[in-house]
Amino acid sequence: MIYDIGGGTGNYSQIIARCCPNSQIRFIEPDSGMLGVAQRKLSDHDNIIFENAGLESAGAPGDADLIVSIHSLYAMPDQEDRLADMRRMLRPGGLLYLVDLGREMNVSDWRRYLFGHLRREHGLLGACRIFWQGREIAKQNANIRSSQEDGTYWTHSGDELATAVRDAGFEILRQEVVYRGYSDLLVCRAIDL
Repeated sequence: MIYDIGGGTGNYSQIIARCCPNSQIRFIEPDSGMLGVAQRKLSDHDNIIFENAGLESAGAPGDADLIVSIHSLYAMPDQEDRLADMRRMLRPGGLLYLVDLGREMNVSDWRRYLFGHLRREHGLLGACRIFWQGREIAKQNANIRSSQEDGTYWTHSGDELATAVRDAGFEILRQEVVYRGYSDLLVCRAIDL
């Protein structure tokens, strides 16, 4: 069993479904709009169960092999409790692949970086087309920054996140700063409770 917690529009579940076609995937996403996009995107995969819920209300048997949570923990209520929920969902020895946005995002910096990368990969016209197609994401990034500033979203250092993860019952196998220093990536193993 694999969980994609806060799976958004399904990009990571799409990768998981291709890499692990014999595993059951539970896709948990509270935003019905994103869930609908994910359901359409992942309609070719019959090993995915969709749940329109927040992690705090998702049922879980506690025998998962892997949980993937990408850029969602910071937006959940009571992050320490959500990390404990993730630990309960995993079997001892199960893995948590966590990427979380911790520092306040400089939206202009992020846009410049992305545009430069896309321009190198796709040329000027290709980068402009991709940016136009992704304009809703740009609006979401601006909303994220506002929610970070007003305290709605959790901001933290890498050390603070690592402490919360350890306190929830995980051993950290790998930790690094990613996404231009705004986010942390942690690969963790669930320890016996």
